[in-house]
Amino acid sequence: MVVGLIILAVIAVGVETRIDTSLVPGSGLLEPSLLGYQLIYILPVAIITNDFFISGFWMRTFASKTDKDLLIGTSIATIAITFILGLVGVTGLLAAWTGAYPGNPPQSGSIAFFLLLGQLPAWVIGIVLVMTVSLSTAAFDSLQSGMVSTGSNDLFRNKLNFWWIRAAVVVIIVPVVVVALESPSVLQIYLISDLVSASSIPVLVIGLSERFYWWRGFEVVIGGLGGLLTVFLFGTVYYGNAQEGAYLLLLENGLYGDDWSAFGAFVAAPIGGLLWGFGALALRLLYQWTMAKMKGHRFNAFDRPPPPEPTFFTGGHAEVQEQDPNRELVDTQGTTNIKGKFF
Repeated sequence: MVVGLIILAVIAVGVETRIDTSLVPGSGLLEPSLLGYQLIYILPVAIITNDFFISGFWMRTFASKTDKDLLIGTSIATIAITFILGLVGVTGLLAAWTGAYPGNPPQSGSIAFFLLLGQLPAWVIGIVLVMTVSLSTAAFDSLQSGMVSTGSNDLFRNKLNFWWIRAAVVVIIVPVVVVALESPSVLQIYLISDLVSASSIPVLVIGLSERFYWWRGFEVVIGGLGGLLTVFLFGTVYYGNAQEGAYLLLLENGLYGDDWSAFGAFVAAPIGGLLWGFGALALRLLYQWTMAKMKGHRFNAFDRPPPPEPTFFTGGHAEVQEQDPNRELVDTQGTTNIKGKFF
């Protein structure tokens, strides 16, 4: 459906739109700008860190049979998405060069695609809108599945009836829809979540490496909260008052400002999160070392945890796995439970 939408849109736009070459120099879109250079950093940081919170990506990751299959799948998806986003992004340029944007009265740049779409024949608009709604519904379905999976497995450890989880997801959707309808800018909602992920994900991924086995949940929590606090401190210093610093946490001025506020926020969030995380690590180690000295026991904060049993990865019994290494096993005797340490 995505391929069909792209092909239809490209053909229709190529045939129906007429670029006014006199508008190209005056638009300034081909000239380097401060915002353009800032977005080279902001968008990768915002998108990559935010993707860690998308359950659908993790579901597909865990569904991969091997790491090679995962690498091939993500490589194909990356190439496809790069072309698709490139084509969709060009519609903003075409909208400005055909006179559709900013329009009369002036419209927001976030709807430049739809302004360009309005110049196409009615039958093209109808097909594109139907396909767009279908794609949005499919994405929403994946989001719902991810929320149900996360709630059932991660929050309640499969101890709560599945239908109760689904009912809770339906209830959660209601305020989400209200916020989306009442929000002055959907982009601002995305930017707030991007700022949260930019502050928390860098300290989180450290713990995913076996080399940092001594990294605990305490550092992740303090680092994530500290990253947001760093954004507030940056905004307070940058604007000269605490109120504007608080507004920067909500990115009230948006992403397309003429200053360094948004760029500084997305720099302060990950760097501040890492600094607070390592500060929390030093504080925890100091506390544990002090308690070890006071109580007279060995300081074991850097002891490597014991490796999990083979059944943790395969399920079932280890001796059966040795007999048939290609057999997929399911643990029918119970669930292997290995808990990490928060502090």
